[in-house]
Amino acid sequence: MKLLLDSTRCQGYGLCQEPAPELIDLDEWGYAQIRATDVPPGDEEAAEAAVAACPNAALRLVK
Repeated sequence: MKLLLDSTRCQGYGLCQEPAPELIDLDEWGYAQIRATDVPPGDEEAAEAAVAACPNAALRLVK
């Protein structure tokens, strides 16, 4: 499973990082940055929660 970010859609709300801090960092302005594209085993639920938390659909999962 891969976690992908469309940085042009990210508005810097930072809501995605709360459920998945091990997968997503925020830059100094609050914009998302993916730590690693491949989601490690056991972090699938956190990745799904991060995608659901984004109000601008900037994140998506590819299986």
